[in-house]
Formats: sequence, structure tokens, C-alpha cells
Amino acid sequence: MSTTAALVAAAPWVLMPLVGAWRAQPNLDLADFPADPPDDPPLLSAIVPARNEAHNIDKCARSILASSYPRLELIIVDDHSTDGTGAIALALAAADVRVRVVTPDALPDGWFGKQWACWSGAGQASGDVLCFFDADTHQQPDFLARAVNVMRSRDAHLFTAMGAQETGSFWEHVVQPQVFSMMLMRYGGTERMNRSRKPEEKIANGQCILIDRAAYFETGGHEAVKHFVAEDMALAQRFCVMGKTSVAVIATESFSTRMYTSLHELVMGWSKNLFVAGFDAMPGGKLGRRLYPFVMLGPAVMGLAPPLALVAGLLGGAPDVVLWGAITSFALLVWWLVLNIAIRVPVRYALLYPLGASVLFYIMLRALLRGRNVRWKGRDYVATLSK
Repeated sequence: MSTTAALVAAAPWVLMPLVGAWRAQPNLDLADFPADPPDDPPLLSAIVPARNEAHNIDKCARSILASSYPRLELIIVDDHSTDGTGAIALALAAADVRVRVVTPDALPDGWFGKQWACWSGAGQASGDVLCFFDADTHQQPDFLARAVNVMRSRDAHLFTAMGAQETGSFWEHVVQPQVFSMMLMRYGGTERMNRSRKPEEKIANGQCILIDRAAYFETGGHEAVKHFVAEDMALAQRFCVMGKTSVAVIATESFSTRMYTSLHELVMGWSKNLFVAGFDAMPGGKLGRRLYPFVMLGPAVMGLAPPLALVAGLLGGAPDVVLWGAITSFALLVWWLVLNIAIRVPVRYALLYPLGASVLFYIMLRALLRGRNVRWKGRDYVATLSK
């Protein structure tokens, strides 16, 4: 490899920070909307599906109940928990008349557990807007009022928020940026998604989805996506197909989630999502989906190739390979520094991006080998893929 060839071959890595910064814009920010509820506030039904969430449910519920929004009910769906979730939920209900606890029937065949819990909660809700929150989320008091104002200003049937992703452990700091980077490069800023009329460009964050009640039942709600592992993306795509308006916002100042807390949870959680959900998110129609199994390891390989080449070049005395490895490794370091700052991960963890890429490679390979077979929270599923 000549020096010129090495420089040309480094171009994709060198351009990555620029492309990422361009893709990340423009965004619609929740903070730009009024914090006061409208004069005629609709009744909101906050629905929280919870299966073995004793460590999260109290904090989540109390943040919802602390909302400044004036008309609110909270439905906690205790999905046959075995860890005390139900007892905590019942205590919350005993202390606040706005809280109800629902225990759904046994999980029917063909349903994922989360969708069944959400659908069961929606059936008990009275609100004009159904608000679905994961049990590991936390919101500020002004969040719901701002969300309703966004829905009204955009005449939206579905609202979703991209909140702050909390990371506390070593492995979260190392791995989570790898996954969020892929999502950023795939979908870009929220206004890109909002403006698109293509279903494959739509996505929702299942941690936080608000849906107009009439639109929810007209589109079939969670029943219509009962067999998709990424029910949030499936809902957003279905709404687009059926001519409904969706809006996504950045809400890092008023909404947050801590998805996983350990390496085991990271591997299990992302293994559940990355093959099946990635298949459904692949652009290019049927051809793109057929190619996905062959390209899904690409992001991890792109992260690993530069540092491996740099080490190999140094050991083998190949100056052109060292040049390529040094340029591309530095470009990646710049990218991870910028991204870590943006998602509030300590910047020193950018230096460990080869380790993060290695774990991502393992997760992707594991997901690829498992295919449509998904295990989550003690239940086994066979996911449906888009045709």
C-alpha cells in the first residue's frame, strides 16, 4: 500500500465525524415548547408496564405523579412480577387516588410481554392521550405539559422523546456509545425523521410514547405490533403507513432512562434488539433486508480495523499500514470524544473505543446466530421480521 493509497483508504473514517455531525441535525427540542399546560388540558393516562421492576418502579411512578400537569392518571401494569413490584405498586395506589394497578391475563400466544402489558393497560385507561413509559424512566415535572404542547403545535397523533441515556458503570460507558452511534448514523436528527414520509425512516423510543387515544385504537395499537421485538419502531412505521402524524423530540433536560446496569444486561438487552430490529430498520426495501445479515457486523468491524491495523503495522514494520492505522484510529478517537460529550459519557472512555467495538462485535454476532429467537425477562419468543 502506497502512502497515497493509505490516505485515500482512510477517507471513510476521516469523514465519519463530519458526517455524524451533519446527520445529527436538525433537532426539535422539547425545551423550546411552553412548560405550562394548555387551557383545556386533555386527560392523560400514563401507562407503565412493569415486569420485575422493583428496583425502578417507585422512582418512575413518583416522577410521573410529581408532574405539574393537572389532569393525570397512572396505571401500573404488574406483568406477573415475582420480585415485589406488585407490592410497591399497590402501596403507591393506596397513597394516591390517581394510581391504579392492573394485572393482565396470562400472556397469549403470539404476543410479546411488553405489548400485552401495554394493551392491557390501555384497555383500562380513561385518558384522551395514552402515555406509555418504561419502568426505568424518570421525568421532570414539566415534561408532560411540554409534550402535550408539542403534540398540539404539530397536530401529531404520536409523540416520542429521545431523552438522556444514563450510564453509571464501566461497561455502560464503554458499550452504550457504540450502539447510540449506530442509531445516530442511521436516523440522524429528529427533524429528519419528522419530515420523512417513508415508513422505514420512522422510529419511536419505546421508553416514552404518547398517542392520541382515537388514533391508538384506530391503528390497532400494541395489538397490531404484538409480534415485533421492536414494538416502538413498528408502531411509528404503522402510523406512517396509515397516514398518521408522528413527532420526535430531543428531551435530554427533562426525561432520562438507565437501560442497563451491567455487562450481562447490555449483552442480553442489545442481543434481543440488534438483529431483529436492525432487520426491520434496514433501508433499501426487500433487498436491504436480505443484505442485512451480511452487513450488520460492519459498524463493529469499522471500529476494530484501525487499531488492529496500527498494531499489526508496528509489529510487522509496515509504514504505510501504520500511517493508515494512525490516521483512522485518530479520526475514530475524535468521533468518540465528540459523541461522548454529546451523550454525557465521561470523555476518558473514548480512549477505550476498541474495547467497546469488540463487545459490540460479540453482541452483534450473538444476535445474528440467535436470529429470530429472543429471550427476555424469563420468556422466550420467536420474533416476526418485516417482509
